[in-house]
Formats: sequence, structure tokens, C-alpha cells
Amino acid sequence: MNTAEKQLAILLEFGKVINKTKSLDDVLESMARFARDILQADRCSIFVYDKYKEELWSKVAHDTEPIRISTKKGVAGYAALSKETQIVVDAYNDYRFNPDVDKVTGYLTHTILSVPLLDNQENTIGVFQALNKKVGIFTNVDAELLLLISNYAASAIENAILYDRLRDTQTKIINKLASAAEFKDQETSKHTKRVGLYSALLAEKYGLSHDDITKIELAAPMHDAGKIGIADKLLLKPDKLSNEEFELMKTHTQLGHDLLFDEENEYLKSAALIALEHHEKWDGSGYPHGKKGEEISIFGRIVAIADVFDALISVRPYKAPWSFEKAYEFLKNNRGTHFDPTLIDLFSENIEKIHTIYQELKD
Repeated sequence: MNTAEKQLAILLEFGKVINKTKSLDDVLESMARFARDILQADRCSIFVYDKYKEELWSKVAHDTEPIRISTKKGVAGYAALSKETQIVVDAYNDYRFNPDVDKVTGYLTHTILSVPLLDNQENTIGVFQALNKKVGIFTNVDAELLLLISNYAASAIENAILYDRLRDTQTKIINKLASAAEFKDQETSKHTKRVGLYSALLAEKYGLSHDDITKIELAAPMHDAGKIGIADKLLLKPDKLSNEEFELMKTHTQLGHDLLFDEENEYLKSAALIALEHHEKWDGSGYPHGKKGEEISIFGRIVAIADVFDALISVRPYKAPWSFEKAYEFLKNNRGTHFDPTLIDLFSENIEKIHTIYQELKD
């Protein structure tokens, strides 16, 4: 098989792998690996451009720690700012080369191929770079091949940037809704933050995925969003609620669910589920639907523990705060009745980390 045939075979394999890969990091890792193989380079890097800091940071870098480099010097910087491919045949005798990176990494650069990654508006969003051709120097043919792969990389990075911006916007909206509920109930943002962090810790120890851990940390603070629809005279009443008043208070779970639920938004769907289920109990004596055991979602079971614990150690119109130790004893005494016993065991196994969160965000 000649060189052209090998390159074609690699590109075909590259397409198959990319189509099966969902994670952005995995996609970019695959791109860098295929680029290294098809160009017969020693290593490849994919840089993301931060125009505000005028830097490139390595999203993927073979055999080296992540680095940040200025776009004001260096071959990758030239590629980013000029939006043109850069080929270097003798690094240490080329004015574009910045030897500082070699000094930091201990690497010895000889030849370089850098191509800019451009979005749909032809704005630079990164640089794809190959170093040290194993035989000879990088050619225009190599540049065309890297540009072909770079089109995939640019599209993947652009989509990831848009997703991150959307997620940041969603996070801000959810946090503002949480703040509105806190303001009405005279709770503090520290309470909701602690509930989110306790919940994320339990989710991690339970073995939930990274995505689910992120969801519950963001969504857990929204558990009482439905209190926006509850009259102040109930929320702020210093005495015990009457049976009729308590029935009205219980409606905040359904109100919260209806306020937050959005079929197309995974974060809001999670927040809605938590709002609905965080007062359900393991033995089925909770509300609003009297679910029991694993009929209650894992999100609802986790936040039930986090919320009750933190509510006990917090000031409320109707009570003084409990001590950390007394609240912890309450959880243990209600293991298997109010709370999922497995999760209470995980809470106990990580009580020092729980205490650290409590101390760092103490009211």
C-alpha cells in the first residue's frame, strides 16, 4: 500500500470513529491521534483560542501537560491571528518560532505544521498543530490533510462553545429562580448552596455519572422553588401550622414541579423532579404522592437527606438552629423510615466532608 492509500485508509477509519464518538474530549483526542498517524508526526495539539486573554490553551496535547501560550508570539499564534497555515522546516532558525515552550516542556522542536480552526463566520476559535515530522518536513499535502481533519475539529469546538454558553445561561436563570424562592422564604443562598454540594457529594459516592452529579448540584438548590406560590403568612408563621395550613404548604412541591418542568431542558427537568419528590419518604409516608423506596427517584432521595439536614441546622421563623451533631443523629435515627438507608450510610461514611462543606459555607 502506497502513502496515498494509507492516508485514505486512515481518513476512512477516522470518519467511522468520529461518527461513533459523542464526548467532545473523545472526539478531539481521536482527531489528534489520527492527525499524528496520517501526518507521521511525533505529536499533535489542539488549542482553543481565548481572544479576551489573547492566549491559546491546549485542549488536547500529546505527551505533555496542558499549556497556555500567547498569540503574540510563536507559530501557533501566527496561525491564529493570520488565519493562515504555517509550515516551519527548521524551528530554531525561524523567526516565528518561540523556544520558551520547549524550555518549559523539555521538548526539542524541529518542524511544525499549524493550521487555524475557524468558525462559520471565519473567526479563529483555535489552532491544530503537528510537531516533528518523523521523516522529512511537513508539506503542502500534509497541510491539506490537516485542514481536512481541522474542519471536523472546528465544528466540534464551535458546538461545544455554544453549548457551554447555553448551559451558563441556564445556570444563571436557575440560580435567579432559587434566589427568588429564598428571598420569599427568608432563607439564605448559603443554605441552597450547601444543599447542592451535599447532594453532589452523595451522588458521587452513590456512583452516579458525571452528568448526573452536575445536574443534581445545579438543580438541588431549586427544591423549594414552589414556595414562590405560598402566602407569606404561612412561610413566615412563627408557630406550628394548622392541619389546613400544612395542606396548603405541601402544595409547594407540585407548584415547584409545574414552574420548573421543561421537556427540552435536562437541568430544568431534574429540578422539577427534585421539587416534586424531596418530601417523599422511604417508608411511603411522605408527600405529595406517598411514593416509597426506589419508587422515589435517586435525585429525590438524595435531596431529601440534604435538605432536611441543612434545614435542621439553619435558622427558621419557627425554630432555632440545631447543632450539627443533633441533626446528624436525626438522620441516623430515621434511616430506613424517612431516608434511603444506603444513602444514610454514605452520608455517615463521608461525614467529615459534609462537615467541611458546612464549615466553609456556614451562615
